Amino acid sequence: MLPNLTPDVDLAAELFAGLRAKSTDGDGVTREAYGPGERMAHALVRAAADRLGLESSVDVAGNLYMTLPGADRAAKRVVIGSHLDSVRQGGNYDGAAGVLAGMATVAGMKRAGFVPGRDITVMAIRAEEAGAWFPVSYPGSRMALGLFKGDGLSIARQDTGRSLADHMREEGFDPDAVARGEHAIGPHNVAAFLELHIEQGPVLETEQVPIGIVTGIPGSRRLRSARVVGEYNHSGATPRKYRRDAAAALAELVHRMDEEWCRLDAMGHVLVCTFCTMATTAEAGFTKIAGEATFSLDVRSVSPHACDMMFEALHRFIAEIEARRGVRFERGPETGSRAALMDAGIRAGLQRAADALGVRHLEIASGAGHDAAAFAEAGVPSSMLFVRNQHGSHNPKEDMRMEDFAQACAVMQRWAAEAAQ
Repeated sequence: MLPNLTPDVDLAAELFAGLRAKSTDGDGVTREAYGPGERMAHALVRAAADRLGLESSVDVAGNLYMTLPGADRAAKRVVIGSHLDSVRQGGNYDGAAGVLAGMATVAGMKRAGFVPGRDITVMAIRAEEAGAWFPVSYPGSRMALGLFKGDGLSIARQDTGRSLADHMREEGFDPDAVARGEHAIGPHNVAAFLELHIEQGPVLETEQVPIGIVTGIPGSRRLRSARVVGEYNHSGATPRKYRRDAAAALAELVHRMDEEWCRLDAMGHVLVCTFCTMATTAEAGFTKIAGEATFSLDVRSVSPHACDMMFEALHRFIAEIEARRGVRFERGPETGSRAALMDAGIRAGLQRAADALGVRHLEIASGAGHDAAAFAEAGVPSSMLFVRNQHGSHNPKEDMRMEDFAQACAVMQRWAAEAAQ
């Protein structure tokens, strides 16, 4: 029989306010990975853990573990959490909601005098917002799980040009230990991982449902720094047949990829294809044909086959456009991540918890990547809860009703109490 527990949502509200006040950057917030913003956030949350009497520790990568001890200290633990870094001038809830939901969960348990059967650990994960800082997927969680390859430590942070290893050392952590494969958690000592996150799309808000139980996290194939090389020439004096127009070549590629996406969508393949940046260079000015254009491409799907089909089409289109337009595409390095299906047992437990509490919910696929994917890749049973949000994500206007957050915390707490028995 589960006890009558309630999460400490007031604590979470206090911490949300503290994070916002200390990381405000114009209209939004900025908490840079392995930098002052993320450092502040970890210190703020750890101070709250100390007040609660939780056991706190930090691994070689800087991930923070805040543990409510269980009756059987040798049993595999339940881990709940997310990340505290943000994109530049982003919102206050992306990532942080998952850590603070964990804090509300264990604070409510401690207030009620509840001792779980096994340890419940709230984890604040480093550097999830890789797209904004380091061009690598889930570095913090992958380091914690022993999945991170040592050569990734040389990757430069995009705003400073300095390596991930340099930034880790500056923050007091040990990239050499990461390179040796030292790690804190994995299937050997974690029974389950649950991550709460705001939904980053419009589904829950449109359907007027407060929470979603996530079925899977997409994998991706990405070109972060691709370009088209053509030839600069006079825009008025160069007939069409003599042009090597990089802008026109890129525009054709974008159109043809969009048409391919439409074709695959009609066949039932679920994916997204986004040209995130497209630009000519300042050298073109106003009276020149663009001799160079740059772009980045992000293809995502829970199905690796769908991503592969889009990249097969990309390679085919590039060859055809090069031959016809006399340009050259340079794709640059490709990055990406693996898709991850969420654990059926945890999803069933979340559904039971939501039903018992009378909380309406939907099953929903994630459109974005999350640290839960790294846990699943490591072989740790993993799942996610989404909370509806009103204004998208990665922008200052992202929102989350506290009553929705409270319901999600209640579901998380009930599930965690059952999972820790």
